[in-house]
Amino acid sequence: MADLKPGPKTLAGVLGSIAGAIALFTSIPAEESGRKVAVTIAPNGQATIRHVSGPQYLRAYLDAVKVPTACDGITRGVRLGQTYTEAQCTALLEAELIEMASRVIACVPALYGRPNQAAASVSLAYNIGWPSFCKSTAARRFNAGQWAAGCDAFPMWKYAGGKVLRGLVLRRERERQLCRTGL
Repeated sequence: MADLKPGPKTLAGVLGSIAGAIALFTSIPAEESGRKVAVTIAPNGQATIRHVSGPQYLRAYLDAVKVPTACDGITRGVRLGQTYTEAQCTALLEAELIEMASRVIACVPALYGRPNQAAASVSLAYNIGWPSFCKSTAARRFNAGQWAAGCDAFPMWKYAGGKVLRGLVLRRERERQLCRTGL
């Protein structure tokens, strides 16, 4: 009998939903950089992301609160002056989303297999960090089975640098609406 080795971890596998993975692979670039992408998910869960339109931030820049950022909102390990290829940005986005989704599912296991609520939660965590998401009112409410109330907690996260940012208000409302879809 041959040893079966597990395949690479995929976003669809972590979320338990191809629909949730597609939602994240398309919404995060749109939210973070304004970029539109087309995504296909293979039967093994591997994603192929193709740039369609919009800006690509292949050179690191300072975001609204002066954090060095590149690609589609990548901040970990980014320094001003760094440049990236489109392939590097795609790989970084996928790795970041898989990591974020793994952490979110670990702190709210009932999100697994719930594409809309999981995608909205991972999007929120991508922006605020998974430790903040896991300590959030939304996570507590989800863990208590209060799905609508958990979704309705998303708008609390509208501050950056101590100020309400219009872009965050709009983003949180889009995430809240996605989260409430199908409840």
